Amino acid sequence: MSVPQHVLVIGAGIVGVNVGLALQKYGFAVTLADKGEPGRATSFGNAGGLAVSECAPISMPGTLKNVPGWLRDPNGPLTLRLSYLPKMLPWLLRFMAAGRRNRVEQIATELAAILHSAWDDYDPLIRDAKLQDAVFRDGAMAVYRSEQGRRGDDYSIDLRRRNGVRLTDLSRDEVYDREPDLAPGFVCGVLEEDWGRVLDPYKIVTGLYQLFLDRGGKFQTADITDFVYQAGRPRSAINRAGDNIPFDHVVVCCGAWSRHLAARLGSNVLLDTERGYNTTVPYNGVTLNHMVISPDDSIVLTPMEMGIRVGGAVELAGLDAAPDYSRASALFKKGQQVLQGLRDEGGTQWMGFRPSMPDSKPVISASPRHDNAYFAFGHGHLGLTMGATTGRLLADLMVGRPASIDMTPYRINRF
Repeated sequence: MSVPQHVLVIGAGIVGVNVGLALQKYGFAVTLADKGEPGRATSFGNAGGLAVSECAPISMPGTLKNVPGWLRDPNGPLTLRLSYLPKMLPWLLRFMAAGRRNRVEQIATELAAILHSAWDDYDPLIRDAKLQDAVFRDGAMAVYRSEQGRRGDDYSIDLRRRNGVRLTDLSRDEVYDREPDLAPGFVCGVLEEDWGRVLDPYKIVTGLYQLFLDRGGKFQTADITDFVYQAGRPRSAINRAGDNIPFDHVVVCCGAWSRHLAARLGSNVLLDTERGYNTTVPYNGVTLNHMVISPDDSIVLTPMEMGIRVGGAVELAGLDAAPDYSRASALFKKGQQVLQGLRDEGGTQWMGFRPSMPDSKPVISASPRHDNAYFAFGHGHLGLTMGATTGRLLADLMVGRPASIDMTPYRINRF
């Protein structure tokens, strides 16, 4: 009996765990390695949306003209720490280029190709991990305070509809029938029908991680810093603790921390981080039935097991700067203007690092330098949503199975 090939998956968040599960189906012996506990980084406190309708990229036509106003607003949807600007500039230039209309049309189609498979890929895993009670496929609702605000999203809505997304316009009465505790003043909405949500993103990633362990997977606490080469190929990972971890194949999928390791494998990549903030508060008598998105405020509110989570916006400041929790407080004040009765007593604030590529597409790729190295990172706001499909696509790539979609748009050296 042949010994299974050993794959080291670096990163034990939602993407890494899904990659591990997918590789197990092909008979690989898989070890997840992470410097922290599985699921404790970005996968721990995100907004919990399975945002299968969000094929519109972050950089859109008109985004550039809005940036100066956003930056002048201390409570606006975008903050850039000036000390980080020189490091961020190459990413920002590509981000602006991605907002040209012809590029947006292409990117949306390429994102939709992954998103359309999200439920099909997740459903069997959710069932096997016995997580059905923690996942809801009940849609999300965007709400607008004016018809003008709704018309401002016409292009994004049309773009998504043309890519197969089901979106239904709602009248004022239909908005309040669905969410009676919303603050007064909303005049219309849009129901994103296929959107889902989870009661606790940490419960999802740890539930899938337990399924990975039950199927024979292993975990090692390790802060990987570099690789050891033999005959020109990476064959073991260097742990900061001093030991080496041997492997036959390696997958780098440690989110916003992937850039350094990709470079050590010969691939420089325009990966950076969008820092996202949120506040989670007990219900305290407030009812919220769906995820609610307020485009006017650039926030999302999610009903969760532990309470209502209010988050959104973007801070560009890299991995090392201290959190600025005034961002979370500002977002929560906006949340109080969306959902009446929302109070901050007993609330907890959180900040996470969204691993983002300037064109909003993830990296799901073989290494162009080494035949035993692979990459899966850069999912931005869609790591939870794309996790299971990323695992399947990466595993198919590793074994040479024909992909269900064209994988060229997600290659690591596309810039």
